[in-house]
Amino acid sequence: MASHIEVPKDGLSREALEGLVEEFITREGTDYGLREHSLEEKREAVLRQLARNEIAIVFDFESESTTLVSRQELRQLGITPSEQEG
Repeated sequence: MASHIEVPKDGLSREALEGLVEEFITREGTDYGLREHSLEEKREAVLRQLARNEIAIVFDFESESTTLVSRQELRQLGITPSEQEG
């Protein structure tokens, strides 16, 4: 059995997706760009990346957790993308 599986974008409720995106953003910590971006700006950027299939939702069976990964990371995990890449 695979240790990771891609979760379709519409496989999560709106509330669950919002929680996942916020947890992902706040996990990163400090912003080192030319300017600070608000939580809302970061959230919108992540949702755009998800809509363009640049990132994917992945469930890890071992840790029983869900996270967001790049398409490159998805391939490194040995997961065949469920949708066409953006």
